[in-house]
Amino acid sequence: METVGQLLRRHRLEKRMSAEEISRATRVPMSSIERIESDRFDELPGEVFVRGFLKSYARAVDLEPEEALARYTASRRVAWVTPLPLSTSNPAVRPARGRRYGVALAFVLLLILFTLALSIVLKPRGDDMPQELSAVSAASTHA
Repeated sequence: METVGQLLRRHRLEKRMSAEEISRATRVPMSSIERIESDRFDELPGEVFVRGFLKSYARAVDLEPEEALARYTASRRVAWVTPLPLSTSNPAVRPARGRRYGVALAFVLLLILFTLALSIVLKPRGDDMPQELSAVSAASTHA
């Protein structure tokens, strides 16, 4: 079966177009056109770009974009599986847990400091009363 790169190249040659013309028509870099035609998709940027490049290339050579994408998808049927951690002894888990304890400890310290500051600010100050007020209050208590 013909690969997507071979299919696109064949259609380009049937249309008597150079790779440079395809590059200008699609605004896809020349290096990417060469990689597509040689089916080196791993050397291209992300999957979204590859699909966009394939659609643009297919339209430029009057090929149905869906056909090019279907061939590409069929050739790339690889399951991308993210492995799950087997145990909690995974070193990647420890920093997150340590960070949580650090945040909790910082929160508790801030709470203690806030409480201390609040108690200092709201402490009753009988001795700090201005003389005018203390004289008035002393006179009113003696009268």
